Amino acid sequence: MKWIAVTPIENIPPREGRSVQLGSLNVAVFNTGARFLALENRCPHRGGPLADGIVGGEVVTCPMHNWRICLDSGAVSRPCDTSAPAVRTFPVIEREGMLMLCLDEGQAAA
Repeated sequence: MKWIAVTPIENIPPREGRSVQLGSLNVAVFNTGARFLALENRCPHRGGPLADGIVGGEVVTCPMHNWRICLDSGAVSRPCDTSAPAVRTFPVIEREGMLMLCLDEGQAAA
């Protein structure tokens, strides 16, 4: 596992998300107001950009077709389709004012 600095915390206002490109991986990093969470920036429905979605609590609503994704687990909560694949999530920590994202070695950008 490798921790990568992605952005200063002030770049992500409360209840908003931002897209971060790490090599070929696009990650959406969210500020819920209480904590920071990250997941792959792609809705499992039709690939909508989750970073552009509306954040409510610990859920993001996809801006394209209103699918709701749990920011903590990546699970789809609306529609209630249990066959929908979860969105990949990533550990995030704050260190000295920077957000750090944890990736597997194979995922990390060079």
